[in-house]
Amino acid sequence: MRGQGPVSWLREHVIALIAALVFQYMLLPNVVVILFSFNKPNGRFNYEWTKFSVDAWLHPCAAPGMCQSLALSLRIGLLATIGATVLGTLVAFALARHRFRGRSGTNLLIFLPMATPEVVMGSSLLTLFVGLGLPLGTNTILIAHIMFCMSFVVVTVKARISGLDARLEQAAMDLYANERQTFMRVTLPLVAPGIAAAALLSFSLSFDDYIITNFNASSSSVTFPMFIWGAASRGTPVQINVIGTMMFVLALAAVGGAQLVSGRRKRA
Repeated sequence: MRGQGPVSWLREHVIALIAALVFQYMLLPNVVVILFSFNKPNGRFNYEWTKFSVDAWLHPCAAPGMCQSLALSLRIGLLATIGATVLGTLVAFALARHRFRGRSGTNLLIFLPMATPEVVMGSSLLTLFVGLGLPLGTNTILIAHIMFCMSFVVVTVKARISGLDARLEQAAMDLYANERQTFMRVTLPLVAPGIAAAALLSFSLSFDDYIITNFNASSSSVTFPMFIWGAASRGTPVQINVIGTMMFVLALAAVGGAQLVSGRRKRA
């Protein structure tokens, strides 16, 4: 009989066990970050556990310049997300719903920023900005982030559009809805989860980027990843782990909230 003996049980649950091990492996760095956010450092570096302390949580901006760099990363991330999501969604609709000359070439160009190494992309953008005479700083970082985030938005939203059932839009038009009403009440709500996923991905990529940002930043525009890289050579403050823990919890809350809303809609 099935289910009898350890061999049969292992055979039935091997996929679940592998998935659990992979999941633990992926979350292990986050667990270390959360744990060391409560560490009281002994010296410049926060690499060894000394004793439990909540000082870093009570004073998250104690490290000079850290909160300023965090605010800059959040601002650039939000603006890059808005710009990349709007432009990428428009491009995705154009590629998925229309046939035009150069469509195949456009699809290829969309994948180039995703396939190009960040070192090459960062140095190429630096050459472009210097050639155009644009001063390096927040604006050049924002332009660079919108450029590489837009490719991920196009791919994500286009996949969502391609999976839509065209009969739903046809049914709306059969019920005397015009094109604008069909788009606003049928198409856009169905594509919205893909757009939201693309926006979250764009913000994560923008907030986390270091290589491209480092090429196109100035000495006065230090983002949070650049601050962490600089701090690693002279001493890592515990507050970095506090910010990392906050971002991880917020990301979990956003994903969990989206899953909860999606589940309620399906049940409704």
